[in-house]
Amino acid sequence: MSRFLFPKWSNLLLPTILVAGATVPLYAVFFVAYGFSPKTLEVGYQPEQPVPFSHALHAGQLGMDCRYCHATVERAAHAAVPPTQTCMNCHVQIRPESPKLAGVQESYRTGMPIEWVKVHKLGDYSYFNHAAHVARGIGCVSCHGRIDQMEVVYRSAPLSMGWCLECHRNPEPNIRPVSQITNMAYDPALELTEEERLGLLHKFDIHPSENCSACHR
Repeated sequence: MSRFLFPKWSNLLLPTILVAGATVPLYAVFFVAYGFSPKTLEVGYQPEQPVPFSHALHAGQLGMDCRYCHATVERAAHAAVPPTQTCMNCHVQIRPESPKLAGVQESYRTGMPIEWVKVHKLGDYSYFNHAAHVARGIGCVSCHGRIDQMEVVYRSAPLSMGWCLECHRNPEPNIRPVSQITNMAYDPALELTEEERLGLLHKFDIHPSENCSACHR
């Protein structure tokens, strides 16, 4: 009887077994800790921000236009996050001593930017151009929800490939006059007839691509 429990060729499997034993538990932890996190599930993701900025107050009660802070949204792919100077245009005089503005005051004094946490983040493999949508009558609310009612911004839509394709295949329900793109309460279904919506699609020559290369470049 052979004194070896396993054949000699089984020694070749040893490195694979060792690597698998070391890495599989790590992948399991990653899957549990990250795979079920709000960042992955997306809808409802609501990170804590370094400054308690209320969109419900600024965009809602005060009626500030989104473009005052996100100034590049009509001409660039990215909706720029406002620099501290934009905040201080008002808050040099408006409630400058408020403890909620401590982070803004510190940023203004030191010149270091506020490290806002991005909420509506797409994968690095996806390309999205804000200007291409906003300039053709797709309102902020279509992707971002009722920002004007959010004390703390959260992700209200999945922003997934399937979700985007639904709009590309049928953009009519989301189309509106360009003058209403920042009006969160504007409902095209109530404000426009079907003929008017189709007219806007024709006016802006909207024929959204469903080709992979449109978003994956």
